[in-house]
This record gives sequence, C-alpha cells and structure tokens, in this order.
Amino acid sequence: MAYDSALAALADPTRREVFERLRSGPRAVGEIAEEMPVSRPAVSQHLKVLKEAGLVADRAEGARRVYYIDPHGLGPLRKWLDQFWDQALLAFQAEIERSRPAPETQSREKNDESHHHARARPQKRSRQRSSRTRF
Repeated sequence: MAYDSALAALADPTRREVFERLRSGPRAVGEIAEEMPVSRPAVSQHLKVLKEAGLVADRAEGARRVYYIDPHGLGPLRKWLDQFWDQALLAFQAEIERSRPAPETQSREKNDESHHHARARPQKRSRQRSSRTRF
C-alpha cells in the first residue's frame, strides 16, 4: 500500500519533527537542523528517508539542497486518513439524526409555542390600552 512507507517514515519522532519544520515552507538542511538535538548529517539521513517515502522533495539552490513537502507524496496518506474522517463524519451525522426529535414532534412543539405567543400578545396590548385610557 502506498501509504505504508509514509507511515513508517513518520513513525520516528525526530523524523516527524524534521517533516514538521517544512510545514512553513522550503528549507535547507542547515535551517532544519537549527535547534534540533541531532547533527546536520543526521537531519540529512532523516530527509533521505522522507524523500524515499515520497513525503518530501528537494531542489538545488546554488550549492545547497532545499527540501519541501511534496503534496503528491502526501496524496496516498491523505486518502487513507480521509476514509477514517469520512466514517467519523457519517457516525456523527447518524448520532445527530438519532437524537433529533421526530418531525411531527417538532411541528407540535412549534404549534404549542405559537399558541403561547398568540395568547400572550393580546394581553400585552390590552394592558397598553388600559394604561392609555387612564391618562
């Protein structure tokens, strides 16, 4: 399966951190390695694994390599993850529909509300009229 290598590559926490540092845009190895607890050569090795998994790509910029997240490589992983999201949304929708009152109950409640409001309005008007007549 196409997403297996992506999941295996992201299983390592340091590799995940390298991958996450590319979220904000393309970076050179030195930039990625800054403030990481591993050496530049180690970061290069992690990038090699991510590249083999299809998660990152690189391009030459002068004498250095710049790495970026490869959206095409994320496709199979995203497709695999989306199936869980779709199932979760369907389950959520089913729960909402299950807990929603039946349509006839809703219309009955609506009618009860409108009768209550209809009765309340004339009383307010009659009080207003009576207060006007006192003056």
